[in-house]
Amino acid sequence: MSQALANLREIGTVGDISGLAAKAQVRVMPNNAHLHLPPNFSAFTTVQQAMDLADTQSCRIVGASNYYDYNIYNDFAVTSRKKNVFPLYGLEIICMIEDLRVAGIKINDPGNPGKMYICGKGIVKFSQMSPEAQRILNVIRSGDSARTAKMVQRLSTILAERGLPNTLTADTVIDMVVRRHGVARETVFLQERHVAQCIQEYIFAQVPAAERSAKIATLLGTAPKMKSPEDFVGLQNDLRSHLMKTGKPGYVEETFIDFAPAMKLIAELGGFASYPILADGNNPICPFEDPVEKLISNLKERGIYAGELITGRNNIATVTAYAKAVRQAGLIVTAGTEHNTLDLIPMAPVCLKNEPVPAELQAIFYEGACVIAAHQFLVAHGQVGYVDANGKLNANYANAEERIAALAKLGDTVIRTYLKIA
Repeated sequence: MSQALANLREIGTVGDISGLAAKAQVRVMPNNAHLHLPPNFSAFTTVQQAMDLADTQSCRIVGASNYYDYNIYNDFAVTSRKKNVFPLYGLEIICMIEDLRVAGIKINDPGNPGKMYICGKGIVKFSQMSPEAQRILNVIRSGDSARTAKMVQRLSTILAERGLPNTLTADTVIDMVVRRHGVARETVFLQERHVAQCIQEYIFAQVPAAERSAKIATLLGTAPKMKSPEDFVGLQNDLRSHLMKTGKPGYVEETFIDFAPAMKLIAELGGFASYPILADGNNPICPFEDPVEKLISNLKERGIYAGELITGRNNIATVTAYAKAVRQAGLIVTAGTEHNTLDLIPMAPVCLKNEPVPAELQAIFYEGACVIAAHQFLVAHGQVGYVDANGKLNANYANAEERIAALAKLGDTVIRTYLKIA
């Protein structure tokens, strides 16, 4: 049994926790339902660092949403337990909806029609995966790894042609990730940001600071936006923007699984689907999401009953409008930070320009986090959570409001029992 399952079962029986929940009153606690832990590209060097920060900043509920390998979640379970942080287990997948691609409709990736980022929430079956889950994950991993290797090879050639001889390969990038995070090689599945970081570190090692700006302009084919010769995050962003994105010389066409197997993987791992809302994180808002009523209809049609905002990229008015509308439509809503750059931002989500999240929205987001907690607790005990094994909403409730209210109350009790908070 995984440590995650063991911790969930040690909280108590479903009967005991349900009895406590019947007498409890939900009280909002700070939470972050979406961040990335190493070896995903992350602000954190280790899981310990992430949990130390959550503990120090009193963010008692933290959800991981890693891509394509979940071995780190055992460490997450152990470390969060020691720091008295309640862990939410999730994942993130990129898939393609072919009819929307053909129609040119952008979803939550402003550069690629038909491309959808989708999250799984409350996954608890990641330790001993079903054969079908393993099969789907292997398809994703093989396609992703082949693309990244080809991209690194292409970028190596471009850099050499522009005056920076090198021997960069995908293995070089993996070596960097292993060194930085102290993880096993077989758990590393590269992202573009890993590649950009490796190239940035190589440039900084090879090119003196006094010559850096001019050299980087030559390598990029344009003036960099980085703020100074020491701005490593700025250079990583410049490398992605000018060499790695669609239409740029280092770009290699991506391969995606379809929407149906993405949803199947989430179900096989015991979770439920949640849609990451981009909203005005892009201007204009992607047609799939605009107006919010259209987004809600699109999600329900596809069997997605949860939405999530990475609030730091959205204006407070947009966060308010989308969170309220999605929740009023009978879907749960959560919030997160991603922490998928090297900037070590605070754990508690804020809106664009560091605007605090209003109290009424904090209540909505906490409710969503509690439903995730209830779902993974129930599934860990062999029962139906927010959805069943086929991704259908739990039919033991008369309507969405009854379902969400009951599960939020149960989840709040699960969290408080785990944290030993009365």
